[in-house]
Amino acid sequence: MGQIISDVTDILNYKENKNAAEKNKKKILSDIVSDESEKQNIVKKVLATQRAKYGASGMSANGITEKNVMHRLQQEIETPYDNKIKTNMAKLNSIGVKKKNMLTSILEHLDKLV
Repeated sequence: MGQIISDVTDILNYKENKNAAEKNKKKILSDIVSDESEKQNIVKKVLATQRAKYGASGMSANGITEKNVMHRLQQEIETPYDNKIKTNMAKLNSIGVKKKNMLTSILEHLDKLV
């Protein structure tokens, strides 16, 4: 009897759970977008700081290779944000709504009609 009550409760809460999962997905996607925007801003600031530092010291660009600059940027910026993206993608993959057998499938089609 307890299992029937549990199944009925899960079925009745299906739409709520589905909406909550969608809300979580949207939040994670917005976090990914804001992280990417923040990363771009940091890259711009780091490049501007490097240019100002080298210019103030009278250093010419002859001794600086693009490879060295890009390597430093990757170490300072790319790696931490890559880890954030991996974490967010893992969260996205873990979000799911537990479906209950055939009755839940029918309810899913009813959601589309309503």
